[in-house]
Amino acid sequence: MEVEWISYVAVISIFVIGVILGGAVVFFFRRVAVNRLLRLAQRKATRVMAEVRLESKEVLREAKEEAQKVKTTVDAEYRDRRSELQRQESRLSSRTETLERKLAGAEQRERNLANKEKGIESIRTELTEVRDKQLKQLELVSGMSSAEAKQALLEHIEVEMQEETSRRLREWEANLKEESDKKAQEILSQAIQRSASEIVSGTTVVSVPLPSDEMKGRLIGREGRNIRALEQVTGVDLIIDDTPEAVTLSSFDPVRREVARLALNKLILDGRIHPARIEEVVAKVKEEVDAAINSAGEQSSSQVGVHGLRPELIRLLGRLKYRTSYGQNVLDHSIETAYLAGMIASELGADVAIAKKTGLLHDIGKAVDREVEGTHAAIGADLVKQWDKSPEVVQGIAEHHGETNTTSVYGFIAAAADAISSARPGARRESLDNYLKRLKALEDIADGFKGVEKSYAIQAGREIRILVKPEEIDDLGSMRLARDIVKKVEEGLEYPGQIKVTVLRETRAIEYAK
Repeated sequence: MEVEWISYVAVISIFVIGVILGGAVVFFFRRVAVNRLLRLAQRKATRVMAEVRLESKEVLREAKEEAQKVKTTVDAEYRDRRSELQRQESRLSSRTETLERKLAGAEQRERNLANKEKGIESIRTELTEVRDKQLKQLELVSGMSSAEAKQALLEHIEVEMQEETSRRLREWEANLKEESDKKAQEILSQAIQRSASEIVSGTTVVSVPLPSDEMKGRLIGREGRNIRALEQVTGVDLIIDDTPEAVTLSSFDPVRREVARLALNKLILDGRIHPARIEEVVAKVKEEVDAAINSAGEQSSSQVGVHGLRPELIRLLGRLKYRTSYGQNVLDHSIETAYLAGMIASELGADVAIAKKTGLLHDIGKAVDREVEGTHAAIGADLVKQWDKSPEVVQGIAEHHGETNTTSVYGFIAAAADAISSARPGARRESLDNYLKRLKALEDIADGFKGVEKSYAIQAGREIRILVKPEEIDDLGSMRLARDIVKKVEEGLEYPGQIKVTVLRETRAIEYAK
């Protein structure tokens, strides 16, 4: 037991000694390692501190250099600004001195002006007294008061101003008329030279030849039934008289007259003439005439170069083929007007397409003017407004006869082209009675004005010359008289083209030697 316990104590002692020795060994080696690490850390810290000192020295050096540069720049700017301020201060000082000198001069001038005003006022007072004395002396000498003298002077000046105004008005009017006439003649002459037109004529009656006089009896029929049937179906009067081998068709409607003429020719060639056959032939001929109307409208629009017209306008345009105005075929007149309008528009720089369309459709109202109330210009404008979306064309058609308050450029172009086409020689005809009545009415209008001594219608009614009494009408009154006569003629007469009004005033000095 005791031996075991001793062994146990010995073991424990050995273990404790071993632990102590191990701990001493570990402590020794750890201390050695720590010292080694401490030396390494010290060397590294020394190296880092050296690098940091070098870098801090470099940064400090660069900072000093940058600070020196900034200081140099700031010093330079400071010197520049200070010198600029000194220059501005010197300029301001010089300007102040200049202003002070000017102010002193202005004050001196103001004192001088005040003195001069006083002198002028005294002179004005003296002049007023002298003028009053002279006016009193003039009133005593002339026997007129100052108010009467002023009135006489104003009347004299007014007469002189009227004469001067009349003279200048005549000069301006002559110059403007000369320039406008020259330009208009150039444009119109070019348009007329470029237009080659035929002389056309038409009437309200048409003669149909017959193979023999025996055909007249067949046309009349038993108890006149054939002629009644033909007149009832066509709406045309069939005149059968003593004219050999011919009958006459009469109607105000040219389309009806054309239908009756074609139907009558077919019946004469066919030889079968009775009411049923007449109705059948007339129905076929109406279809043919309708087709011819559409074809004529399409050909005219294509010929002129106006495309895109509605079928309604094409049909109305074709109806003008059978319409005449003073013997002139209206469709041919419309085509001619379209060409002339396009030429005039090209010379004026206007839209040629609009001008051509306006010229082609300007008389389209005549296709239905027997069926609708109103002038053909207003009717045509309403028709075109329904089927065409061009306001310039509608306005030009409405204005081409001057029936509206204003006139656009296309209204003037259409009016000029219309006048050229209708007024050229051979274009239209009118009866002798109407011609003489128009001349007499023209002279009566001129003779109705006060101061007119005599008037003469010349140039086939295209000009009227008026002789006035010089003691009643002066030069300015002659100009007013010409304008008044023009207005009266435009309001009271219907005439193709235009009428020139010339007022002649002359002063004659007559003495007799005894």
